[in-house]
Amino acid sequence: MARLPEPALLDALPRLPRDGDGVLFAEPWQAQAFALAVDLSRSGRFTWPEWAGTLGAVLAEAAARGEPDDGSQYWQHWLVALERLVLEKGLSSSTDLDSRTEAWREAYRATPHGQPVALPQAGGP
Repeated sequence: MARLPEPALLDALPRLPRDGDGVLFAEPWQAQAFALAVDLSRSGRFTWPEWAGTLGAVLAEAAARGEPDDGSQYWQHWLVALERLVLEKGLSSSTDLDSRTEAWREAYRATPHGQPVALPQAGGP
């Protein structure tokens, strides 16, 4: 997993959910989405200012739609921003993202309650 960005870079992100110990994740996927954004930035796929700007735009769009600013949808917005940048930078196609989303839905529906969801690897069985 990628190292976290410097604290000053984290401070540039709009309303990042935190407590006294750091970033808050209610679900494992949130931490994974966070780490993916950090890793893509660190590997030069996009800059951290591009990331913060895209996330800020997604949050502003949500506010313009009248969505509550209570933090309950923060990580959903994070994912929207991540997908937007991945598409803009040509790191994946919308077809690939749609296929992966459907594979996730199928795996989720097929997983017994209380068990971890086993998602097939991209391009795998």
